[in-house]
Amino acid sequence: MNYSTLKKTVALSLATAFAVAANAQDSTSTATSSSAKTFGGRKQFRTMSVGIFAGASAPSVLLGGRNDLGANQEFGDVSPMLYYGISLRKQLSNTFGIQANFARGKVQAYNKKQAFTSPWAPGKQLSTAVTDVAYDVNLSGVLNVFTFDYLKRTNAAKFYVSAGFGLMAYDVKLYSTYDKGNGTPVANFKGKYGKDKNNEYIKSTYVPIGLGFKFRLSEIITLDLGYDMKFIDADNFDGYYAKNNLDKVSVYRGGLEFVLGSKSKPDINYANPVAMMYDELKDPTLRQEVEALKGRVTNVEQSVVDLKKDTDGDGVADQFDKDNNTPAGAAVDASGRVLDTDGDGIPDYKDTCPTEKGTSELNGCPSATSIDGKAAASGDNIQFEFNSSVLKTDSYATLDKMSAELRASSSAKLSLAGHASEEGTTDYNQQLSLDRANAVKTYLVNSGVDAKKIVAIGYGETRPIASNETEEGRMKNRRVEFRK
Repeated sequence: MNYSTLKKTVALSLATAFAVAANAQDSTSTATSSSAKTFGGRKQFRTMSVGIFAGASAPSVLLGGRNDLGANQEFGDVSPMLYYGISLRKQLSNTFGIQANFARGKVQAYNKKQAFTSPWAPGKQLSTAVTDVAYDVNLSGVLNVFTFDYLKRTNAAKFYVSAGFGLMAYDVKLYSTYDKGNGTPVANFKGKYGKDKNNEYIKSTYVPIGLGFKFRLSEIITLDLGYDMKFIDADNFDGYYAKNNLDKVSVYRGGLEFVLGSKSKPDINYANPVAMMYDELKDPTLRQEVEALKGRVTNVEQSVVDLKKDTDGDGVADQFDKDNNTPAGAAVDASGRVLDTDGDGIPDYKDTCPTEKGTSELNGCPSATSIDGKAAASGDNIQFEFNSSVLKTDSYATLDKMSAELRASSSAKLSLAGHASEEGTTDYNQQLSLDRANAVKTYLVNSGVDAKKIVAIGYGETRPIASNETEEGRMKNRRVEFRK
């Protein structure tokens, strides 16, 4: 194939590609990135693609250097030859993919100025070497490094680079004149390669490095224009040896790439994460879900507030409180009801004797009998100084006598009734009267009387035995009585 024919073939291929792409745009449904989610994973995209390409080969690379030198002249003048192939790529993300390539074609090296000799054809004047590549396979990583229209919703143009590892098999024919391989070769070594001189082709590894530009023609078709450099690990690609010089090949190519998979999914290559995130934030459904979530959070917060609500302040939330009107400070059970430890019908917060059944008249305390079943005489009262609950020394004899009698009788019980004069407030006098009764009880218990035999009650200023108008009367009212 001469150069003119190659140009016509490439032009026809590109024209066909654009015609097919235009038709594909009209006939295929549009799958936009709005159907994908930012963190939805690869399954929401199409990630496989297959491609075809064709182009022109050259025995040199843009990075510099020709393959070999013949007769001190450059052997590597450019005469393009057809190189074509197919590719299969798996895209791992919108920026990186793994691609397998299979190609074949021809590469021509020649010297226009003068002939040269080669150890492969001793004594013959040579001008052209044509290498027939039977197969060229490689596996490369492809990195999308730049998007020309990143600010648009759907990307349509990308620049990429690639690198990998490959293997090729080739056969070299040498010609005496510059005829682009159309004449009869003066040296043909096919079937004579290798140590035993019986191999059809030379096989060599190489490193492919490429770059290119992709333009999206439709949802399934992409135009791919690229340039590949192949650094061969051998010095026999062109039929001429030069010391310490590895041969090189480059391919200028153009082709079409077809994305595979369901048309309802977008192509991961052109996914725009910024647009996807914007679509998610603007999605009415998402907004409704967010508003619904806010409502649920509000309900939960209100439920927490309701759970913590305690109208009567007894430490039991209203939702579990069976009595929302208990007095402040009253001891309650787990259901919020006031405690009545002794079960006498008088709640503990009103019960002077919460652990013993009593009567309401005695503020929840039980009645008590004297030592011999008779009421104690008023003369046995224990008197106290003004505003004091401290026992006077002259009461010790009476208390010791009462202690002895209580200890002598196993069934005897005693009720201690504390009283106060009217000086001070009612609440204060109530507490003072109880303190006086407890002072007597403490003395008796310390003397050996069982505490269970004694009940201490405070009546405050409610039961005077003398007038509170005189000091003499008030002195009599500051007392503790022994009574039934």
